[in-house]
Amino acid sequence: MAHAEIVRMSEDALDMEALRRAGRILKEGGLVAFPTETVYGLGGNALDPDASKKIYAAKGRPSDNPLIVHIAEWESLFPLAAEVPEAARRLAEKWWPGPLTMIFPKSDLVPYETTGGLDTVAVRFPDNAIARELIRQGGGYVAAPSANTSGRPSPTLAAHVEEDLGDRIDMIIDGGQVQIGLESTIVDFTEELPVILRPGFLNRQMLEEVLGEVRIDPGLLKEDPSVRPKAPGMRYRHYAPKARLAIVEGRQESVCEKIRELVSAREGQGAKVGIICTEETRTEYPTGLVRCIGSRADDTTIARHLYEILRDFDADGVDYIYSEAFDTPRMGQAIMNRLIKAAGHEIISA
Repeated sequence: MAHAEIVRMSEDALDMEALRRAGRILKEGGLVAFPTETVYGLGGNALDPDASKKIYAAKGRPSDNPLIVHIAEWESLFPLAAEVPEAARRLAEKWWPGPLTMIFPKSDLVPYETTGGLDTVAVRFPDNAIARELIRQGGGYVAAPSANTSGRPSPTLAAHVEEDLGDRIDMIIDGGQVQIGLESTIVDFTEELPVILRPGFLNRQMLEEVLGEVRIDPGLLKEDPSVRPKAPGMRYRHYAPKARLAIVEGRQESVCEKIRELVSAREGQGAKVGIICTEETRTEYPTGLVRCIGSRADDTTIARHLYEILRDFDADGVDYIYSEAFDTPRMGQAIMNRLIKAAGHEIISA
C-alpha cells in the first residue's frame, strides 16, 4: 500500500473537504487514523466485517480482542445495543461525549468480527470535534482501537501513528497532541452491578457519584490468562517500550535512592539507562537519561506524557528504564494499570 495521506486540522478549524474524503474512505472499507481526547484511534466501518478484519491486520492485533464502536450521536447507541439499562443512561448523561466506553449486549447489527466474537459491544461517544465529524461523514459507526502496532505504546501524536502504521492505512488526520493521553474508562453494564474493566480519566469515585456501587474487575488487579477478556486490550502485554522497564515503588526518598543504585549498576555494565521521574524528583538523579513525565501535583500531566516518553526512550535506544510509581489520587490507578502492563509486571520494592 502507498503511504497514508496526512491531513492537518484543529477542532476549532475543521477541514470539511478532507473529512468528507475520509468519510468516503471509511464507507468504501478503508482505514483512517484520527485524534480523540484520549489517544489516536484507527477507524474502520464498524458494521463492515472486512473493515474490522483490516484493522486487526494493520495493527497485528489478535482478533479475539474486541474493538470499540465510536458514535457521534446519543441516538446511534440504540441500534447497536440489545438493551441499555437506566444506570448507563445516567452515566451517559453525565459523561458522554467523553472518555467513557460502555459495554452492552450487542444487537444483530454489529458483526462478530467487530466484537472479537463476543455477544457484547463496547461503545464510546468521543469528545473531540474532529472525531465526531469523521464518524458522521463515515456513516455513524466507526470501530477504532488505538492507532498503533499491537503491544506498542498508544499514539498521542500523529507522528506516532505514522511511525507504526503509515504504510498500512489510507489516511491519518493530524489534530495535534491529545488532551488525556490514556485510553477511555470501560464500564461493563451486562452484569448485576456495573464493573470497571479498564480505569481511565474517570475513576471509581467519579463513577460511583453517578451509579452508586461499582465493582472493579478482579483481572485489573491480577492478570489471569484463563479468563477471556471482555474489554478491548485487556489480555496482552501492552504499551511496551523496546527496553526492559521496571517500576520502583516505596517511600519517595527510598525510591530515588534505589533507582540511583540500579542505574549505577547497569551503567557499570555498559548499558544505556532511562529514568522516568516527576518535576518533584528530577534533581535526584545525577546520571542516566532522565525524562520528567509531569507533576504529582497534577497527575493529568503524567497521564498525558506516559506513552510519548516510552516512545522517546525507544528513539534514544536505551537498554533499561526505571520508573517511579505513581499512586496519585486522581488518575493513579489508570496510570499504574498502563505502566504495570508496559513493564510486564516487573515491580521492585524500595
